[in-house]
Amino acid sequence: MKAEIIAVGTEILLGQITNTNATFLSEELAGMGFDVYHHSVVGDNGGRLQEILEVADARSELVVLCGGLGPTTDDLTKDVVAEFVGEALVEDGPGLQKLQEFFAKAHRQMTPNNLRQVLVFEHGESLPNDTGLAIGIFYQKPQGTAYLLLPGPPSELKPMFLRYAKELLAKKMPQQERLLSRVLRFYGIGESRLVTELADLIDEQTNPTIAPYAKPNEVTVRLTVKCQDEATGAALLDQTEEAIINRVGEYFYGYGEETTLEEVVVSLLKAQGKSITAAESLTAGQFQSVLGNVSGVSAVFPGGFVTYSPEAKEQFLGIAPELIDQFGTVSQECAEAMATAARAKAQTDYALSFTGVAGPDALEGQPSGTVWIALATVSGVTSHQYHFTRDRAYVRHSAVMAGLDLLRRALLAE
Repeated sequence: MKAEIIAVGTEILLGQITNTNATFLSEELAGMGFDVYHHSVVGDNGGRLQEILEVADARSELVVLCGGLGPTTDDLTKDVVAEFVGEALVEDGPGLQKLQEFFAKAHRQMTPNNLRQVLVFEHGESLPNDTGLAIGIFYQKPQGTAYLLLPGPPSELKPMFLRYAKELLAKKMPQQERLLSRVLRFYGIGESRLVTELADLIDEQTNPTIAPYAKPNEVTVRLTVKCQDEATGAALLDQTEEAIINRVGEYFYGYGEETTLEEVVVSLLKAQGKSITAAESLTAGQFQSVLGNVSGVSAVFPGGFVTYSPEAKEQFLGIAPELIDQFGTVSQECAEAMATAARAKAQTDYALSFTGVAGPDALEGQPSGTVWIALATVSGVTSHQYHFTRDRAYVRHSAVMAGLDLLRRALLAE
C-alpha cells in the first residue's frame, strides 16, 4: 500500500529546523508494510498545500501530514485538509477538557485561538496528545485515500504515533506484508573492504536486502526483509546474518541503530565483574568521558588519570623522568608504563593508556596520527602502535575507538 509524507512548515523550507519527523515516520511505516514513495515539504500556505494534496490524493492510499495543528493563524493544515475532503471541523470533547484544565492549572487565561488545537473532523477519529495540546486526526474517504494528521513537534508526534496512530493504522489499513530490519555493527574494517568481502552477497541480494553504511570509525550493515510474519522474517535475517558473520565476524561487535562500542564494553565489564581505569595523554580524558556516557558505568569505572604533559605523567603516575628522557612520551615504553601505573594506583582489573600525536604538528619526531595504546591486565601489559589519519579531532576519536576495541577483545578472550 502506497504512502507519502507531507511536512507542513515554512521554517523547514528556510532551514531553521530539520525534518526529523519524516525519517521517523518512514521507518515506522515501512516496518508496518507501507511503501513510502514520496516526501514533500510545503510552507504555511493554504494554496500550495491544496495543490500538493491533489497530487498526493491521486497517487497514494495513505497521506501523513505533520505540523500545522497549532493555535496560530499560520497553522492551516486542519482547515485545508478538512475543506479538501469535505469534512466539517468540530471540537473534540476530551481534548477540550484537557485544554481547559491546562490553562486553569497554569493560572492563565485561555485565548480563543487555542480552541483551534482541539478541532477535529466530524467523521474522523481523534488521536490524543499525551505530551501537548493539539489533537491528531485520522480520516479515510469512502473507498478512498486515508489521511493522518499529526502535530509538528517531534516530542508530540512520536508518542502520538507509537501509542495511538500505529495501532489505528494496523486496524484500519492492515498490510499483508511487513518489513523487519536488523542492524549489524562493525569496528576495525572500512566500508570499502567490507563491501569487497560481501560483494557476491550484495550483488545477489533479493530478500533480505543488505545495505552497508559508513559511520565515523565504524561501519553498519542494515538487513531488511519483507515478510508476512515475524517468525519467517527473523529466520531469513538469521540466514543472511550468518553468511555475513562467516566472512567478517572478526569485526562484528553488536546490534542496533543506536548501540555504541562503549555500551558493549561496559556491558561486558559488568557481566564479568571486572573494572577499568585509564591514563590519557593525547585524548585528554575523552576515553573516560565516553565511558561516562553509559548509565551505570560507576560499577566498573572508579576513575582515571589525564596526564597531558611529561610533568603530569611523572607527578600523577610516577613515570620515571629517565624513561621519558630516553624514549619520549610517544613511545611503546611510555604507553606501557602509563597503563601499568594506572592499574596499580586505581587497583582495577584493566587499565588502558593513550599517548601520541593528535596533530596537526609533529611531536618528538613522530608525525601526526602516531598513537600508542597499551592495555595492562593481571597477566601483564601489551601495546599497539597506530597511524591514524585526518584532523586532530578524528585522530583522538580513532584512538578512543581503538582502545575500546582492545578492551572488548580482551574481555571476550577471558
